[in-house]
Amino acid sequence: MTVKQSQFLHPAVLALIALLLQGCGSAPQQDKSAGTSTTQSTFKNQTSETNVQLPPSQFHPQFAEADEALRQLDWMTASTVLALLDEEALTRNDRDYRDYLLARIDYVRGDQVQASTRLKALDRPEVALGIAYRSYNFQRHLLSLQRAYLDSARLGVRIMEIAPAKDLPGLKRSLWHDLQRSPESEIAQARSSAADPTWLGWLELANIANENATTLSTALPRWQINYPGHPAASPLPGGLEYMLEPAVTPQQVALVLPLSGRLAPAGKAIRDGYLAHYFTARDKGDAPTEVKVIDSDLYGSATEAYTAAVQQGAQLVVGPLSKASVAELAKQTNRVVPTIALNRIDQPVATSTTALVQLSLAPADEARQLAHLAFGDGGRRALVLRPAGRWGDEMESALDEQWRALGGTTTQVISYTGKDDYSSSVKSGLGIEASEQRRRKLRDMLAINLEFTPRRRADLDTVFMLSRTPEEARAIKPLLAFHYAGALPVYASSSAYGARDDSRNQDLNGTTIVELPWLLGSNPALQQSLVGANSDYYTRLNALGADAYLLQSRLVQLQAGPDALIRGDTGLLTMNSQLQIVRELPPARFDGDRLKSL
Repeated sequence: MTVKQSQFLHPAVLALIALLLQGCGSAPQQDKSAGTSTTQSTFKNQTSETNVQLPPSQFHPQFAEADEALRQLDWMTASTVLALLDEEALTRNDRDYRDYLLARIDYVRGDQVQASTRLKALDRPEVALGIAYRSYNFQRHLLSLQRAYLDSARLGVRIMEIAPAKDLPGLKRSLWHDLQRSPESEIAQARSSAADPTWLGWLELANIANENATTLSTALPRWQINYPGHPAASPLPGGLEYMLEPAVTPQQVALVLPLSGRLAPAGKAIRDGYLAHYFTARDKGDAPTEVKVIDSDLYGSATEAYTAAVQQGAQLVVGPLSKASVAELAKQTNRVVPTIALNRIDQPVATSTTALVQLSLAPADEARQLAHLAFGDGGRRALVLRPAGRWGDEMESALDEQWRALGGTTTQVISYTGKDDYSSSVKSGLGIEASEQRRRKLRDMLAINLEFTPRRRADLDTVFMLSRTPEEARAIKPLLAFHYAGALPVYASSSAYGARDDSRNQDLNGTTIVELPWLLGSNPALQQSLVGANSDYYTRLNALGADAYLLQSRLVQLQAGPDALIRGDTGLLTMNSQLQIVRELPPARFDGDRLKSL
């Protein structure tokens, strides 16, 4: 199958394409935001490093000790140090800084509400700039954890006006992330009421950032004209600086997917999603490209399929799909055109002249995000329920690494092998068996029957249910309530959801998951074009195909390296140093049998 283009590009432009596509490869160029000389000149109230230093205090050693303890998540030591301060000797600045440290103690303990209350009380004109700067930044951190992304971004605008130059690139990056996480409806509402021109400029930029590549090449310069000297203008955030030039696309792309073997249904779902996005973007003005669809099952290896694609003129390869095929291709040192592989591998990629970018639905991304969600909701001590086997190992490892980095504690990890031990696994994790053993000992000692209600362990405030299938999740979640843990918040990956509302999902009521934007209603027109194309089981792979095209159209943006940020149908996309695309998914919660965005 071939999708023909209606025009051809000049050979000189083809050379530029090769340069750009290879430039985002083995070693992404340093983001233009790395230099601060241009950026500094755009801020109205530039401050020096001295401006945000803490005011002098006779209690500086004690404050420093408490601060260091909190960096180590040792809230008890910090509390003890602050409790020993001489109240009568404290100045107004001392009390303000103590309140800031107390807010951090509340946060480490999991009391987000009290922490926010203390920080809001510090939002006063007379608070010393150094204290206010720290308080505002910490308040932004809390707002982001609590998913109040637009509020966090708005506060970020205020902070940038008082920030020292060295902090500006990081603030700009995090502010842009907050805007890209914000629902489009909230951004539209904020645009309609924004009075501050700087804030409005950020909102307008966020509004156009998700346009197709051709539209961006004209919309971005127009925005720069409308907002001269804006903090976001030079360079543009998220890699948008690289989209200022007219869109340059490869003349020919090969879509290398399994279409006749065991993985054919998955390959066809990805193909359908890719082509749906391709045709939609072409109708909106994206430069037409010739797309060759190649059945990788017709070749003896992934390398042979890749070579065939190149011999047929491909300047970019999208695929292969299986992890084994990606691993095979990653070993090759003679890859002559860039590749967007559709799976993620653990081993390093062999050095080559062109990039191998890895786009996938890796569940480990979701596990890490579940840790952020639970911690942002105030969870600190977790029970992890997971299936035995490699998949469960990888999910637990990713979750545990992020959970501990945030400051959470895992009280127990329970592995189960199948449905026959779901109940016993939950009982063990909740400490019900230990409670029943205590009851039996008392009964034997007293030689009488006792009225008894088992009690779960009291040191839990969070449950991570890393189930691999919806059936597994629907069987385990009710057992938590049955074993006296129905009030504990439960977090699960997208594998708990079967891609459509189902009356059986009632068993998951109250469970929080992360899910693809595609399954929460993003890109409805594109989804409508795929109705009836394949079963619900492959809906997520439609989204993967759609994002493969999106990534293809934004390859130049990836030259920003880890700072590149693209809003896709599989999540908010960034790229790590291994050229792996990392997804951040929006949260959702089961309300009865329906899944609703948070």
